[in-house]
Amino acid sequence: MTLFIRLALLFAFSFGAGSLAAQERSSLLPDIPAASGEPHAEGNEYWRRNHMDLMKHDRDSTLRDGDREIAASLKGCFDCHAAKDDAGQVVTYESEQHFCRACHDYVAVKVDCFMCHRSTPDGVDEHALQAAILPKKPLDSTDVQGVIAYLNQTESKPTEAGE
Repeated sequence: MTLFIRLALLFAFSFGAGSLAAQERSSLLPDIPAASGEPHAEGNEYWRRNHMDLMKHDRDSTLRDGDREIAASLKGCFDCHAAKDDAGQVVTYESEQHFCRACHDYVAVKVDCFMCHRSTPDGVDEHALQAAILPKKPLDSTDVQGVIAYLNQTESKPTEAGE
C-alpha cells in the first residue's frame, strides 16, 4: 500500500511540475499573429516543424517542372497569414510584426525569400508600405553630391576585362 501511495504522489508531483514548467515555457515563446483563414488540415505543429521542407519541395517543383499550382506557395501563405499593425494596415517583412518574423527573429534565422518575393498578399501596395516605414530624412545637397561623386568614381575606373 505504501508503494502505491508513493507512486501516486510521484505521479501527481510529476504531472503538476510538468504543467507548471509548460506554463512558464509558453511565456517565453514568440507571440505568433493569428491567421485569418481555415486551419491547416495537417495541424499547426506539423507546419511549424516542416514548413521549410515543404516550401523547398514546392519551390523545386515550380522551378524545375513549371508547376505553379502548389500548396505551399508564399502567395498562399499570405492569403491567411498577412499580419497587420495597430492601425489595421498589412505590414511587410520590414516590420517586426510580420508573420514570418515572429518565429524567425526568435530563432535568429534570416529569411531571404523576400529579397525577390513580395511579403504581402496580392492587392497590397508593398512599395508604399515599405516607404512608409523608412526614416523621413530629406536628401540635402551634400548627400546628392556624394552620390554623384560615387557614381562618377565607379564609372571612371577601368574594369578588369577592359584592362
